[in-house]
Amino acid sequence: MSDRLPVFPLSTVLFPGLVLPLHIFEERYRALVRELVAQSTDEPHEFGVVTLRHGSEVAADPGDDPVPAVPPVRAEDLYEVGCTAELRHVTELPDGRFDIMTVGRRRFTVLGLEQGPEPYLCARVRWLPGEDEASGPAHALAPRVLAAFRTYLELLRPNSEALDQVPDDPTVLSHLVAATAQLTIEERHLLLAMPDTASRLRAELRLLNRESGLLARVRAVPVPLSDLARPASPN
Repeated sequence: MSDRLPVFPLSTVLFPGLVLPLHIFEERYRALVRELVAQSTDEPHEFGVVTLRHGSEVAADPGDDPVPAVPPVRAEDLYEVGCTAELRHVTELPDGRFDIMTVGRRRFTVLGLEQGPEPYLCARVRWLPGEDEASGPAHALAPRVLAAFRTYLELLRPNSEALDQVPDDPTVLSHLVAATAQLTIEERHLLLAMPDTASRLRAELRLLNRESGLLARVRAVPVPLSDLARPASPN
């Protein structure tokens, strides 16, 4: 079984439960926002966020100038697993652009891209199992990951208020660590694609211990040059 889903390629990885604000200025994505807002309350007001391996998802915000053409996104330009972004708040600006607030909802695997009559990209997707109920191993791992995450945050940002806001729910914790730790895009995608919370927590425990060790020794976390060269998303 598969479903057809509007997708928004971005240079970031979205996780369930995490907030993603976006500034929408391209007409194709404005059309998507208008369609989502017009849907009935019985339908999920969501679109898929899929991470780019390379390339750009949109042209740079041109201000009042015309938006230059962007080469079409191909399946090989994208990572395989994405997460839907559910619209929570929409502000339409006087010039027709939108500032939107979304929250990650459910994970999916991209089976193939489709360019239909819509101006935006769509994909055929298969939904991945939800993680509402964490397993026994996940509950056993959560305190260790939480302790490692607190150590990591203290090394990275001493006396940060974030230390007081770390959740202890295994699944929520696994998504928060994956989204906020200083990891590469590849590492974040691998965590998003993990089959369950326990697998993600095990991987995060290894990553946090590695990063904390580096921080303790040199007070720096290595970042691949490819990540430094990747421009920030204008959306």
